[in-house]
Amino acid sequence: MAEELLIDIPMEHEKNVCGSFDSYLKKIEKALSVDIIERDGAVKILGDRNDVNRAGAVLKSLVQLSERGNDITEQQVDYVLSLSDEQHEQDIVELDKEIIARTIMGKPIKPKTVGQKHYVDLIRTKMITFGIGPAGTGKTYLGMAMAIRAFKAGEVQRIILTRPAIEAGEKLGFLPGDLQQKIDPYLRPLYDALYSIMGADAFMANSEKGLIEVAPLAYMRGRTLDNAYIILDEAQNTTPAQMKMFLTRIGFNSKVIVTGDLTQKDLDRDQQSGLDVALRVLSRIDDIGFAELTAADVVRHPLVQKIVKAYDDYESRQAARKSPAGKRERQKNDDRH
Repeated sequence: MAEELLIDIPMEHEKNVCGSFDSYLKKIEKALSVDIIERDGAVKILGDRNDVNRAGAVLKSLVQLSERGNDITEQQVDYVLSLSDEQHEQDIVELDKEIIARTIMGKPIKPKTVGQKHYVDLIRTKMITFGIGPAGTGKTYLGMAMAIRAFKAGEVQRIILTRPAIEAGEKLGFLPGDLQQKIDPYLRPLYDALYSIMGADAFMANSEKGLIEVAPLAYMRGRTLDNAYIILDEAQNTTPAQMKMFLTRIGFNSKVIVTGDLTQKDLDRDQQSGLDVALRVLSRIDDIGFAELTAADVVRHPLVQKIVKAYDDYESRQAARKSPAGKRERQKNDDRH
Protein backbone atom coordinates (compact mmCIF):
# COMPACT_ATOMS: atom_id res chain seq x y z
CA MET A 1 0.00 0.00 0.00
CA ALA A 2 1.34 3.44 -0.99
CA GLU A 3 2.24 5.68 1.93
CA GLU A 4 3.28 9.32 2.33
CA LEU A 5 5.29 10.78 5.22
CA LEU A 6 6.41 14.35 5.89
CA ILE A 7 9.60 14.98 7.93
CA ASP A 8 10.57 18.48 9.08
CA ILE A 9 14.29 19.27 8.94
CA PRO A 10 15.47 22.49 10.66
CA MET A 11 17.05 24.83 8.13
CA GLU A 12 20.40 24.94 9.95
CA HIS A 13 20.67 21.14 9.71
CA GLU A 14 19.31 20.71 6.21
CA LYS A 15 22.63 20.57 4.33
CA ASN A 16 24.23 18.33 6.94
CA VAL A 17 21.36 15.81 6.89
CA CYS A 18 20.62 15.85 3.16
CA GLY A 19 24.24 15.87 2.01
CA SER A 20 25.96 17.79 -0.74
CA PHE A 21 23.57 17.98 -3.73
CA ASP A 22 21.15 15.81 -1.71
CA SER A 23 23.56 12.87 -1.96
CA TYR A 24 22.38 11.33 1.32
CA LEU A 25 18.73 11.58 0.30
CA LYS A 26 19.56 9.84 -2.99
CA LYS A 27 21.37 7.09 -1.09
CA ILE A 28 18.33 6.56 1.16
CA GLU A 29 16.02 6.55 -1.89
CA LYS A 30 18.09 3.87 -3.60
CA ALA A 31 18.58 1.72 -0.50
CA LEU A 32 14.93 1.71 0.58
CA SER A 33 13.14 2.00 -2.77
CA VAL A 34 11.33 5.23 -1.89
CA ASP A 35 10.93 8.65 -3.50
CA ILE A 36 12.06 11.65 -1.44
CA ILE A 37 11.02 15.17 -2.36
CA GLU A 38 12.72 18.06 -0.53
CA ARG A 39 10.89 21.37 -0.26
CA ASP A 40 11.07 24.36 2.13
CA GLY A 41 12.81 22.68 5.06
CA ALA A 42 10.81 19.46 4.87
CA VAL A 43 11.05 16.20 2.96
CA LYS A 44 8.17 14.12 1.69
CA ILE A 45 8.75 10.36 1.51
CA LEU A 46 6.65 8.28 -0.88
CA GLY A 47 6.52 4.52 -1.27
CA ASP A 48 5.37 1.31 0.40
CA ARG A 49 4.43 1.70 4.05
CA ASN A 50 7.32 -0.30 5.54
CA ASP A 51 9.92 1.37 3.31
CA VAL A 52 8.52 4.84 4.06
CA ASN A 53 8.58 4.20 7.81
CA ARG A 54 12.17 2.97 7.65
CA ALA A 55 13.26 5.97 5.58
CA GLY A 56 11.51 8.28 8.03
CA ALA A 57 13.29 6.64 10.99
CA VAL A 58 16.65 7.01 9.21
CA LEU A 59 16.08 10.73 8.56
CA LYS A 60 14.93 11.36 12.13
CA SER A 61 18.07 9.66 13.44
CA LEU A 62 20.27 11.79 11.17
CA VAL A 63 18.49 14.96 12.32
CA GLN A 64 19.11 14.00 15.97
CA LEU A 65 22.78 13.32 15.26
CA SER A 66 23.10 16.68 13.49
CA GLU A 67 21.38 18.50 16.37
CA ARG A 68 24.02 17.07 18.72
CA GLY A 69 26.77 18.70 16.70
CA ASN A 70 27.85 15.79 14.51
CA ASP A 71 29.02 16.30 10.95
CA ILE A 72 27.01 13.65 9.10
CA THR A 73 29.18 11.41 6.93
CA GLU A 74 28.37 8.90 4.21
CA GLN A 75 29.53 6.18 6.59
CA GLN A 76 27.02 7.27 9.25
CA VAL A 77 24.23 7.24 6.67
CA ASP A 78 25.22 3.72 5.61
CA TYR A 79 25.30 2.56 9.21
CA VAL A 80 21.92 4.05 10.13
CA LEU A 81 20.50 2.39 7.00
CA SER A 82 21.93 -0.98 8.07
CA LEU A 83 20.42 -0.59 11.53
CA SER A 84 17.05 0.30 10.05
CA ASP A 85 17.13 -3.04 8.24
CA GLU A 86 17.52 -4.72 11.64
CA GLN A 87 14.92 -2.44 13.25
CA HIS A 88 17.46 -0.76 15.55
CA GLU A 89 16.93 2.76 14.24
CA GLN A 90 17.60 4.52 17.55
CA ASP A 91 20.76 2.59 18.45
CA ILE A 92 23.14 4.99 16.72
CA VAL A 93 21.48 7.93 18.49
CA GLU A 94 21.97 6.15 21.83
CA LEU A 95 25.63 5.52 20.92
CA ASP A 96 26.15 9.22 20.36
CA LYS A 97 25.31 10.04 23.98
CA GLU A 98 28.51 8.60 25.45
CA ILE A 99 31.81 10.46 25.13
CA ILE A 100 34.76 8.42 26.38
CA ALA A 101 37.39 11.12 26.00
CA ARG A 102 38.44 13.97 23.72
CA THR A 103 41.42 14.27 21.43
CA ILE A 104 44.01 16.98 21.96
CA MET A 105 42.06 18.99 19.36
CA GLY A 106 38.83 18.63 21.35
CA LYS A 107 37.19 16.08 19.06
CA PRO A 108 34.96 13.66 21.04
CA ILE A 109 35.90 9.97 21.08
CA LYS A 110 32.87 7.71 21.31
CA PRO A 111 31.66 4.34 20.04
CA LYS A 112 30.16 4.72 16.59
CA THR A 113 28.65 1.27 16.08
CA VAL A 114 26.71 -1.22 18.18
CA GLY A 115 29.74 -3.55 18.11
CA GLN A 116 32.01 -0.80 19.42
CA LYS A 117 29.51 0.02 22.17
CA HIS A 118 29.50 -3.63 23.27
CA TYR A 119 33.32 -3.60 23.26
CA VAL A 120 33.46 -0.46 25.44
CA ASP A 121 30.87 -1.90 27.84
CA LEU A 122 32.95 -5.05 28.25
CA ILE A 123 36.08 -3.01 28.96
CA ARG A 124 34.16 -1.14 31.64
CA THR A 125 32.78 -4.26 33.35
CA LYS A 126 35.39 -7.00 32.82
CA MET A 127 38.92 -7.31 34.17
CA ILE A 128 40.21 -8.65 30.84
CA THR A 129 38.65 -7.84 27.47
CA PHE A 130 39.57 -9.35 24.11
CA GLY A 131 38.73 -7.11 21.14
CA ILE A 132 38.85 -9.20 17.95
CA GLY A 133 38.19 -7.77 14.51
CA PRO A 134 39.56 -6.40 11.25
CA ALA A 135 41.56 -3.23 10.72
CA GLY A 136 39.68 0.02 11.21
CA THR A 137 37.20 -1.19 13.85
CA GLY A 138 38.71 1.03 16.57
CA LYS A 139 39.98 -1.80 18.77
CA THR A 140 43.21 -0.12 19.84
CA TYR A 141 42.01 3.47 19.67
CA LEU A 142 38.95 2.93 21.87
CA GLY A 143 40.99 0.80 24.27
CA MET A 144 43.54 3.59 24.50
CA ALA A 145 40.82 6.17 25.13
CA MET A 146 39.39 4.05 27.95
CA ALA A 147 42.87 3.67 29.48
CA ILE A 148 43.60 7.41 29.35
CA ARG A 149 40.17 8.18 30.81
CA ALA A 150 40.83 5.83 33.76
CA PHE A 151 44.35 7.25 34.21
CA LYS A 152 43.14 10.85 34.32
CA ALA A 153 40.37 9.90 36.77
CA GLY A 154 42.92 8.31 39.10
CA GLU A 155 41.44 4.82 38.75
CA VAL A 156 44.87 3.43 37.80
CA GLN A 157 48.39 4.72 38.37
CA ARG A 158 49.97 3.62 35.09
CA ILE A 159 49.25 2.82 31.46
CA ILE A 160 51.31 0.07 29.84
CA LEU A 161 51.08 -0.47 26.09
CA THR A 162 52.77 -3.39 24.42
CA ARG A 163 52.84 -5.41 21.22
CA PRO A 164 55.02 -8.21 19.82
CA ALA A 165 57.90 -6.94 17.69
CA ILE A 166 57.27 -8.86 14.47
CA GLU A 167 57.65 -7.56 10.91
CA ALA A 168 54.45 -7.48 8.87
CA GLY A 169 55.33 -10.04 6.22
CA GLU A 170 58.76 -8.66 5.36
CA LYS A 171 62.25 -8.92 6.78
CA LEU A 172 63.65 -5.52 7.65
CA GLY A 173 67.13 -6.77 8.47
CA PHE A 174 69.50 -4.81 10.70
CA LEU A 175 68.08 -1.57 12.10
CA PRO A 176 70.50 1.19 13.16
CA GLY A 177 70.46 3.02 16.51
CA ASP A 178 70.14 2.08 20.16
CA LEU A 179 67.61 -0.41 21.51
CA GLN A 180 64.79 2.15 21.82
CA GLN A 181 65.33 3.32 18.24
CA LYS A 182 65.25 -0.30 17.03
CA ILE A 183 61.89 -1.09 18.64
CA ASP A 184 60.17 2.26 18.00
CA PRO A 185 59.01 1.34 14.45
CA TYR A 186 57.05 -1.62 15.85
CA LEU A 187 55.39 0.55 18.49
CA ARG A 188 54.67 3.58 16.30
CA PRO A 189 50.89 2.89 15.96
CA LEU A 190 50.59 3.02 19.75
CA TYR A 191 52.48 6.33 19.90
CA ASP A 192 50.23 7.76 17.18
CA ALA A 193 47.10 6.98 19.19
CA LEU A 194 48.63 8.38 22.39
CA TYR A 195 49.68 11.63 20.71
CA SER A 196 46.21 12.04 19.20
CA ILE A 197 44.37 11.61 22.50
CA MET A 198 46.83 12.91 25.08
CA GLY A 199 49.19 15.14 23.16
CA ALA A 200 52.95 14.69 22.73
CA ASP A 201 53.93 16.95 25.65
CA ALA A 202 51.64 15.24 28.17
CA PHE A 203 52.77 11.84 26.95
CA MET A 204 56.47 12.73 27.27
CA ALA A 205 55.98 14.17 30.77
CA ASN A 206 54.15 11.06 32.00
CA SER A 207 56.54 8.76 30.19
CA GLU A 208 59.56 10.33 31.91
CA LYS A 209 57.86 9.73 35.26
CA GLY A 210 57.29 6.07 34.34
CA LEU A 211 53.52 6.50 34.41
CA ILE A 212 53.04 5.64 30.74
CA GLU A 213 55.13 2.90 29.21
CA VAL A 214 55.25 1.73 25.60
CA ALA A 215 57.34 -1.41 25.26
CA PRO A 216 57.68 -4.62 23.25
CA LEU A 217 56.03 -7.70 24.72
CA ALA A 218 59.36 -9.29 25.66
CA TYR A 219 59.81 -6.58 28.31
CA MET A 220 56.79 -7.90 30.25
CA ARG A 221 58.50 -11.11 31.40
CA GLY A 222 59.16 -11.33 35.13
CA ARG A 223 56.96 -8.38 36.07
CA THR A 224 53.77 -8.10 38.11
CA LEU A 225 51.61 -5.20 37.01
CA ASP A 226 49.43 -3.68 39.75
CA ASN A 227 47.22 -0.57 39.49
CA ALA A 228 47.67 -0.39 35.73
CA TYR A 229 45.74 -0.30 32.49
CA ILE A 230 47.53 -2.75 30.18
CA ILE A 231 46.90 -3.00 26.44
CA LEU A 232 48.35 -5.78 24.30
CA ASP A 233 48.02 -4.83 20.63
CA GLU A 234 48.44 -7.10 17.58
CA ALA A 235 47.92 -10.14 19.82
CA GLN A 236 47.48 -12.44 16.82
CA ASN A 237 51.28 -12.29 16.48
CA THR A 238 51.97 -13.70 19.95
CA THR A 239 52.92 -17.31 20.52
CA PRO A 240 50.90 -19.34 23.04
CA ALA A 241 53.81 -19.06 25.51
CA GLN A 242 53.96 -15.27 25.10
CA MET A 243 50.20 -14.91 25.60
CA LYS A 244 50.29 -17.02 28.77
CA MET A 245 53.27 -15.02 30.04
CA PHE A 246 51.46 -11.74 29.39
CA LEU A 247 48.14 -12.73 30.99
CA THR A 248 49.87 -14.00 34.11
CA ARG A 249 51.56 -10.61 34.69
CA ILE A 250 48.26 -9.09 35.84
CA GLY A 251 48.20 -7.80 39.40
CA PHE A 252 45.62 -6.19 41.68
CA ASN A 253 43.44 -3.29 40.47
CA SER A 254 44.53 -3.76 36.88
CA LYS A 255 42.57 -3.81 33.64
CA VAL A 256 43.73 -5.61 30.52
CA ILE A 257 42.72 -5.13 26.89
CA VAL A 258 43.93 -7.60 24.26
CA THR A 259 43.35 -6.62 20.64
CA GLY A 260 43.99 -8.59 17.47
CA ASP A 261 42.94 -9.44 13.95
CA LEU A 262 42.90 -13.18 13.31
CA THR A 263 43.13 -12.61 9.54
CA GLN A 264 46.47 -10.73 9.69
CA LYS A 265 49.01 -13.04 11.32
CA ASP A 266 52.69 -12.44 10.66
CA LEU A 267 53.92 -15.56 12.44
CA ASP A 268 55.69 -18.39 10.59
CA ARG A 269 53.26 -20.71 8.83
CA ASP A 270 53.85 -23.56 11.25
CA GLN A 271 53.56 -21.32 14.36
CA GLN A 272 50.30 -21.35 16.30
CA SER A 273 48.88 -17.98 17.37
CA GLY A 274 48.62 -17.30 21.08
CA LEU A 275 45.41 -15.40 20.42
CA ASP A 276 43.76 -18.44 18.82
CA VAL A 277 44.69 -20.57 21.81
CA ALA A 278 43.56 -17.96 24.35
CA LEU A 279 40.13 -17.63 22.75
CA ARG A 280 39.60 -21.38 23.15
CA VAL A 281 41.14 -21.78 26.60
CA LEU A 282 39.60 -18.74 28.32
CA SER A 283 36.12 -18.62 26.81
CA ARG A 284 34.32 -19.84 29.97
CA ILE A 285 35.97 -17.59 32.56
CA ASP A 286 33.42 -15.10 33.88
CA ASP A 287 35.61 -12.02 34.33
CA ILE A 288 36.95 -12.19 30.77
CA GLY A 289 34.93 -10.56 27.97
CA PHE A 290 35.12 -11.19 24.23
CA ALA A 291 34.03 -8.58 21.68
CA GLU A 292 33.96 -9.74 18.06
CA LEU A 293 33.93 -6.75 15.73
CA THR A 294 33.13 -7.15 12.04
CA ALA A 295 33.29 -5.23 8.77
CA ALA A 296 30.12 -3.42 9.89
CA ASP A 297 32.17 -1.83 12.71
CA VAL A 298 34.87 -0.38 10.44
CA VAL A 299 35.01 3.38 11.03
CA ARG A 300 37.71 4.37 8.56
CA HIS A 301 37.01 5.41 4.97
CA PRO A 302 33.96 3.55 3.56
CA LEU A 303 36.28 1.91 1.03
CA VAL A 304 38.09 0.12 3.89
CA GLN A 305 34.80 -1.48 4.91
CA LYS A 306 34.30 -2.72 1.35
CA ILE A 307 37.86 -4.08 1.22
CA VAL A 308 37.43 -5.96 4.51
CA LYS A 309 34.14 -7.46 3.34
CA ALA A 310 35.62 -8.46 -0.02
CA TYR A 311 38.47 -10.31 1.72
CA ASP A 312 36.02 -11.96 4.14
CA ASP A 313 33.92 -13.19 1.23
CA TYR A 314 36.99 -14.43 -0.64
CA GLU A 315 38.33 -16.30 2.39
CA SER A 316 34.91 -17.86 3.02
CA ARG A 317 34.82 -19.12 -0.57
CA GLN A 318 38.36 -20.49 -0.27
CA ALA A 319 37.47 -22.28 2.97
CA ALA A 320 34.37 -23.77 1.33
CA ARG A 321 36.46 -25.00 -1.61
CA LYS A 322 38.90 -26.74 0.75
CA SER A 323 36.16 -28.43 2.78
CA PRO A 324 35.34 -32.11 2.04
CA ALA A 325 31.99 -31.09 0.53
CA GLY A 326 33.68 -28.53 -1.69
CA LYS A 327 36.27 -31.03 -2.87
CA ARG A 328 33.52 -33.54 -3.73
CA GLU A 329 31.64 -30.88 -5.70
CA ARG A 330 34.77 -29.97 -7.68
CA GLN A 331 35.41 -33.65 -8.38
CA LYS A 332 31.87 -34.05 -9.74
CA ASN A 333 32.37 -31.05 -12.01
CA ASP A 334 35.69 -32.47 -13.24
CA ASP A 335 34.06 -35.83 -13.94
CA ARG A 336 31.34 -34.17 -16.03
CA HIS A 337 33.98 -32.52 -18.20
